[in-house]
Amino acid sequence: MLVLGLTGSIGMGKSTTSQFFREAGVPVHDADAVVHRLYSGAAAPLIEAAFPGVTTAGTVDRTRLGAAVLGKPEALKKLEGIVHPLVQAEKTDFLARCRAAGHQLAVLDIPLLFETGGEAAVDAVVVVSAPADVQRARVLARPGMTAEKLDAILARQMPDSDKRRRAHVVIDTSHSFEAARRQVQSIVRAFAGSRGSH
Repeated sequence: MLVLGLTGSIGMGKSTTSQFFREAGVPVHDADAVVHRLYSGAAAPLIEAAFPGVTTAGTVDRTRLGAAVLGKPEALKKLEGIVHPLVQAEKTDFLARCRAAGHQLAVLDIPLLFETGGEAAVDAVVVVSAPADVQRARVLARPGMTAEKLDAILARQMPDSDKRRRAHVVIDTSHSFEAARRQVQSIVRAFAGSRGSH
């Protein structure tokens, strides 16, 4: 089975691209969705114990948690020490299920793939990209988003140009949904015929 790492900066169309892989019959592991689930499940009591007052009714309040860790490297490290092993275990289970089901291809959707060294665990990296002006327009159209917030998020992410350079495949989402869908379909055709080592 070949494992593809899917990544891209905020506003590049990664969620939509991820959905196109699902439509093409490829199982997708969404790291963000796993974290959301863990925040209202297994991780919540552990995070509350480490950061008292950040949960409400057994669910992590992301705003409170953000206030507790933002700009505090030690606190962020402590949080990652709780969450990362749980996410890793979910990912391992997902890949085992894909192999057992006989899938030729599986996708790991990981926003900070390069930033966390995750590319070492995949056979090929697919980067979702769009020009900077398209990206900014998309993100600033989101409710509650400001230019300052966007700049802070981008500062934590590897520049798009670096991601594109390190990618095996780049999907350009600046045109139509249909154009991006066709790119995904051709990637699935190209990779499904090859065999990965993972």
